[in-house]
Amino acid sequence: MDPRIREHAQIVVDHSVGIEAGDEVVIDAHPVADDLVTALVEACAERGAHPLVIQERLGKRFLRSYLRNFEGAFETPEHVRALYEAMDAYIAIRGGANATETADVDPDRRSAYDRAMQPLLEERLGKQWCLTQYPSDSQAQLAGMSTEAYETFVWDAVQQDWAAVHERQEQLVDVLEAGDEVHLQVGEETDLRLSITDNPAQNDSGEHNLPGGEVFTAPIPDSVEGRVHFDKPLYHQGREVTDVRLEFEDGEVVEHSAGKNESVLTEVLETDPGARRIGELGIGTNRDIDRFTYNMLFDEKMGETVHLAVGRAYADCVAEANERNDSAVHVDMIADTSEDALIEVDGDVIQRDGTFWYEDGFEG
Repeated sequence: MDPRIREHAQIVVDHSVGIEAGDEVVIDAHPVADDLVTALVEACAERGAHPLVIQERLGKRFLRSYLRNFEGAFETPEHVRALYEAMDAYIAIRGGANATETADVDPDRRSAYDRAMQPLLEERLGKQWCLTQYPSDSQAQLAGMSTEAYETFVWDAVQQDWAAVHERQEQLVDVLEAGDEVHLQVGEETDLRLSITDNPAQNDSGEHNLPGGEVFTAPIPDSVEGRVHFDKPLYHQGREVTDVRLEFEDGEVVEHSAGKNESVLTEVLETDPGARRIGELGIGTNRDIDRFTYNMLFDEKMGETVHLAVGRAYADCVAEANERNDSAVHVDMIADTSEDALIEVDGDVIQRDGTFWYEDGFEG
């Protein structure tokens, strides 16, 4: 086994989820990630924890078969809920199957399924959890890289000094938590304002997401005004969506378009009322993730990017007195901020053309 796999497992167990003796641990893994699963099970055993390996969430072939053959209304499966209620920690490992595996699933059925599964998502997010990636051939191909190069890319991104990352990103957390209004401007197509008054900002330094490398919060749902162009593509429900443009009034999407698969975007926005509002503002800081790979777990962390998610807001990003946007979906979309771009908080520029105020070369 590549020694980097065991190091990856150690970071997950020690840093990301903090496994302790007696913990009931669910490892939800794509089949290609057997080596990492093995290393995780060994690490759990060393700590006296009790792992269970499943493929419930990340086996896309299984999900496609189910969605195409099940008839009737979807219901939240109580036996899966019972499993999640009983566990102490949840580790999900992406392996990179066919990115278009579910492209021939009826979008309305998928949306109905997502709504039925939302209580399971909420239960998972209430536990210690980590989502990470195993470098597979298919994901390397999607990224346009050799398998060896992609392995190095993944493990370099994962195996960092996360304490140092946390300290650096805390500067951005402090600014966002003290601020009221964020203004994002990129070229002529993005000019967006939103309020974050009193909402906490989260420092993602490899805990829930591995790799980490972002600071994120939630806007006040009805505060979002303006327009935004997401120039990075994304895969959703097995289909590629490109050049997304959204226009907001009173916090809701009033106009939308996409260069490719606009119907997929429309389906997302029509999932439920919360899907037409923004649930997350994230700012990427990880400069070791230096290329776009069609993998949101990595791409949203890239330095010189901002991402917004339509749909559900994370509870830990919303002040008790503020409204939390609720939805069955949470779909991230990325905008490049490396050129002709600025991010302002209460009128002060905190990033210009991809460079933060605390970095060399910043011009306010």
